[in-house]
Amino acid sequence: MEIPEPKSNFIREIIDADLASGKFGGRVHTRFPPEPNGYLHIGHAKSICLNSGLARDYKGKFNLRFDDTNPSKEEQEYVDSIVEDVKWLGGDFEDRILFASDYFQAMYDWAMKLVKDGKAYVCDLTPEEMRRHRGTPSEPGKDSPFRSRSIEENAALFERMRKGELPDGSCVLRAKIDMAHPNLTMRDPVMYRILHADHHRQGKAWCIYPMYDWAHGLEDSIERVTHSICTLEFENHRPLYDWFLDALGIYHPQQIEFARLNLSNTVLSKRKLLELVRDNHVSGWDDPRMPTISGLRRRGYTASSIRAFCADIGVARFNSIVDIWVLENAIRNELNRTAPRFMAVLRPLKIVIDNYPQDQVEEMEAVNNPGDPEAGTRKVPFSRELYIEQDDFKEVPPPKFFRMTPGQEVRLRSAYIVRCGSVVKDAAGNVTEVHCTYDPATRGGDAPDGRKIKGTIHWVSAAHAFPARVRLYDALFTKRDPDDVEEGHDYKENMNPGSLEVIDSAYCEPALKDAAAGTRVQFERLGYFFADPKDSGPGAPVFNRTVTLKDTWAKIAQKKPSAK
Repeated sequence: MEIPEPKSNFIREIIDADLASGKFGGRVHTRFPPEPNGYLHIGHAKSICLNSGLARDYKGKFNLRFDDTNPSKEEQEYVDSIVEDVKWLGGDFEDRILFASDYFQAMYDWAMKLVKDGKAYVCDLTPEEMRRHRGTPSEPGKDSPFRSRSIEENAALFERMRKGELPDGSCVLRAKIDMAHPNLTMRDPVMYRILHADHHRQGKAWCIYPMYDWAHGLEDSIERVTHSICTLEFENHRPLYDWFLDALGIYHPQQIEFARLNLSNTVLSKRKLLELVRDNHVSGWDDPRMPTISGLRRRGYTASSIRAFCADIGVARFNSIVDIWVLENAIRNELNRTAPRFMAVLRPLKIVIDNYPQDQVEEMEAVNNPGDPEAGTRKVPFSRELYIEQDDFKEVPPPKFFRMTPGQEVRLRSAYIVRCGSVVKDAAGNVTEVHCTYDPATRGGDAPDGRKIKGTIHWVSAAHAFPARVRLYDALFTKRDPDDVEEGHDYKENMNPGSLEVIDSAYCEPALKDAAAGTRVQFERLGYFFADPKDSGPGAPVFNRTVTLKDTWAKIAQKKPSAK
């Protein structure tokens, strides 16, 4: 497995200091704690690479732990997909696939301890009443009228909650901290709510479920995690993390926050991604336009390219938006080194070489990868009738157009130099066929007399090429920040109507016909493509474009200066 060289960052500096002081007995133990309520996305990949990388580099341990505390939104499908994604990215959790739900009894017992210590109480306020009591950052909150319940009454009510004797929403268990605390998170936060719902692993065993802030630190403590690494939105929750562990007097990991990944021209909210799937804006969680790990994998991204991307953007303390071209460059750089070259024509225009023998077929030798001498060469059939890209011909060319145009010579990749002569048009005046002549002395593409040919285009033999389905993908959103909308408008209004183009009439050189699902190639001059692992069949690959050959985002920004 290709592992990027680790870069120094503030988290590594904290760990280095802890190791030097002997804190945690010289151990490093991290975890990745997803909620199984959706598929993982590229933002989760950053956390996986960070946490598993720290454990690997410091010869520690890495846990995959599911925070399955909300049965109304969690499914086994999501558990299975998360396990697959973490393994694919190289997260080595060994046999430690852990679940918060396995700790429910311990969490309940600890909560009862706080009740009996006078540090937690059962509250009957409605959510709306609780919000009104909470106060504001500049004004203290107001004590719940149920805050003064006796320890005995709270213990009895909490036990009734546990036994299922009280209906959903009738009450909650809250920590008794300080309703005037400057940090609103510390103003008597909810620890448990009642929810009579089947759990994907526990079934009907429980009808009260812990809130994340209560469960998070307990899970870390049970697993003896040393460094609990979270994204910045949990920074204000760290005092509560510490309060719970200190109030219980149990093993206390250290919570550290870092900036989450925000990627341009996409959304990384699970709620919004679920909405895109549920409302059929995409074909599923693994749609290659989605920023999910399964979507990126189906588009043709490699685990190593995503690890390289995460290493490149680094770890910071401040949120920012990473441009999508940084992610694209990571896979482009890898495929430039590794992907074999082939020729394919997406929008075919037929050319006929009038002076080429009608029944002759030659095998041209083409280089598989110019940057890899060991990649070798392949044979490509060449005949009198070929297909080229429609865009490679202009009857009336614009300035500095060096491809095929009447009276101008152009090089056919790995074959001959040809000169364009006449054209055939249909009734509407569209060019349907171009007639050329070739120079037999230029086999291989070079002129022996040294004349310079400025243009080189790709081609396929019409008699030997096979038709293939090709999907061209673009960013799912046109705006850099899709959530940048005026009041009353929705992020989906910024969806890119051209995010997917399906071409059913592409032609590929015959060597690609037997490309197995999962094959990565470069279509010369067109981009890097991936044989779809779901839709490709024997002798019938379906190619997804992973990324273009060059970064086009700078040009897009110049054309659309108002797009953010």
